[in-house]
Amino acid sequence: MADRMEEIRYRPIGVIRTPHTDPASCPIQPRYATGIEGRIEVDLAFEEGLADLDGFSHIVVLFHLDRSKPPRLKVVPYLDDRPRGVFATCAPSRPNPIGLSVVRLLRRDGCVLHIADVDMLDRTPLLDIKPYIERFGVRGPVRSGWQRSVDDEVAERRGRRLHD
Repeated sequence: MADRMEEIRYRPIGVIRTPHTDPASCPIQPRYATGIEGRIEVDLAFEEGLADLDGFSHIVVLFHLDRSKPPRLKVVPYLDDRPRGVFATCAPSRPNPIGLSVVRLLRRDGCVLHIADVDMLDRTPLLDIKPYIERFGVRGPVRSGWQRSVDDEVAERRGRRLHD
């Protein structure tokens, strides 16, 4: 495996614009950003690749977590008070700071995608867009590990960054 561990480089294909400028108040996960709108500005060189995307209600957005803290293998996730392995969380302090969100696609205007339920910071570099396809989505039964013990009210309050 070590011989395959070479550096990988990506270049952004656009930028994500949102009303969130402060990491401390940005909602955590699209579920806790319901109704908050933003837009994705895709570089003109990739406009042809947006063809047919407007037929989907949701899109998967992959982005670079450019303002995350240095990577750590143990983190305290927002839904818990105990350290957990970073790969058992969605914490941004990862070895490869890649974010993933499923957002609602409201409409497309040329290279601009108007989206809702945004949980990323303004000016976040966009890496990729994929359609969310229900038939490829979650299949049950699903296990949620340590998160199963988190009360829904607590998750809602912490996800929206409301104080206890």
